[in-house]
Amino acid sequence: MVGSFHGHAHNCKCQLDWHPTYVRGVGLTEGEGCEHMFSMSNELTQSTCHGMQFHCHQVIEQYFAFWDEDKYATLSQYIYNHYREALTAVKTLKEELRDLRSQLNLTDEDFQQFHTEEHAYLELSKQPPIRDQLCIKYVQVLDELETRKVTWHAARQAINGVLNDVPTGDLAQVNATITKMCIMVDSAYAQLQNTEALASHLEGHIGIHPHWEVGSDDYNQYKEEATIMKYHAALDKLECLVVRHLFELSKLSMSGTGYKLRQHISKGLQWHSEAIRNAITHYNVQAMLINHPTITWKEIMEYTFLGKFDLLRHSCLNIQDCNWAKPAH
Repeated sequence: MVGSFHGHAHNCKCQLDWHPTYVRGVGLTEGEGCEHMFSMSNELTQSTCHGMQFHCHQVIEQYFAFWDEDKYATLSQYIYNHYREALTAVKTLKEELRDLRSQLNLTDEDFQQFHTEEHAYLELSKQPPIRDQLCIKYVQVLDELETRKVTWHAARQAINGVLNDVPTGDLAQVNATITKMCIMVDSAYAQLQNTEALASHLEGHIGIHPHWEVGSDDYNQYKEEATIMKYHAALDKLECLVVRHLFELSKLSMSGTGYKLRQHISKGLQWHSEAIRNAITHYNVQAMLINHPTITWKEIMEYTFLGKFDLLRHSCLNIQDCNWAKPAH
């Protein structure tokens, strides 16, 4: 189980598996007891940052000793208050669930079915099958092969033009130019042969016969898949930067954070802001290639939960009609 406070740092499938909301028997606890304790102990930084090692250990040990005594003294009141909250929640939530079931025409089994269907969908969409991955790689090799052919033909035409002209000027310089161009032709031909060998190896491994032509139906299908993979990679990078940005913002506003740490975080935020802007630009380029909506800096800053990135990631598939994907459910 992961703590509910850190749920936004995990992907959607991780939350479905381990978030307290979906784990049976957890109840209303958020699983963040250590987070509460350590956040309260942040005030110790002011009294220990310049102290000796012995005094630092002494202050920390005394703090947690008193903390244990205080919590033990209020334990009965804590249990009583939470018991009353649980009774109130059971009473009110039953009524709300009954109203929702009648409005949406659902049953208790439907909620569990939504969870199962979403989990199955995310499991299947985690990565494409092995053959699809090889086909995507094959398409990329075909594109590279076309580029190698163009480079080789250009190198041949360049050296043929030099050999057909009557040499003038310094013969040593002409000879050096011809030698350099011969090396370029040999290098381009070697790269062309290596790419052709890789394409032949993939054709034999996948079982492709005859080989795909650039622009064929099979080529276009997996070319689109390769474009989507690049889109997902750009989205992953953008999501990672935003996660770090949110964590640092929360740390910056946390009480007990020292001046030097605040300065360090502020500089990191400035760098991350620029990195996020560059990632947004790269993401928008990939999104336009597959006719997906672009995103702006303002929209990124208004994201309140990172589950929206999962919606962006999987919006290429038609899941709008799935019951579990509807906001009302």
